[in-house]
Amino acid sequence: MTGRYGGAVPKPLSLPFDPIARADELWKKRWGSVPSMVAITSIMRAQQILLARVDAALKPYGLTFARYEALVLLTFSRAGELPMSKIGQRLMVHPTSVTNTIDRLERSGLVAKRPNPADGRGTLASITGKGREVVESATRDLMAMDFGLGVYDDEECAEIFAMLRPLRVGAGDFEPQ
Repeated sequence: MTGRYGGAVPKPLSLPFDPIARADELWKKRWGSVPSMVAITSIMRAQQILLARVDAALKPYGLTFARYEALVLLTFSRAGELPMSKIGQRLMVHPTSVTNTIDRLERSGLVAKRPNPADGRGTLASITGKGREVVESATRDLMAMDFGLGVYDDEECAEIFAMLRPLRVGAGDFEPQ
């Protein structure tokens, strides 16, 4: 298994105890109870687990999750194309990351770029036929594995979404309605 940046990620040895719960016990003894410490440590570990699972499912397609998200976003657009700036806004990433992601997808033949006729300085990214095929196949695989969240039922997934939403609102991701 490889990590987000290409390095090997060793499968952790199963411990006879929960290391995050143990850290919580030791933390309480030293600094007092701080539930947010175990919450963030659990979230960060969950992110590592999920990213490894999703990356493994997407690897046969030559995709990372960021590239997969960009392809999905393009399939959601009416014409199968969006300005690069809009992709960055929707994916909530820096313009440099969008350029890197789209350039890699273009090299793989999954996306094409062209000047934006509505904005002389901008660039449009459009999904290719090959890109549509790849995103459909990759999506089937991700759905079959419940995006790595198979240990949760639909209601629990909805609860996770609801619990994390205030954090995203607080970070300015979007304005709640």
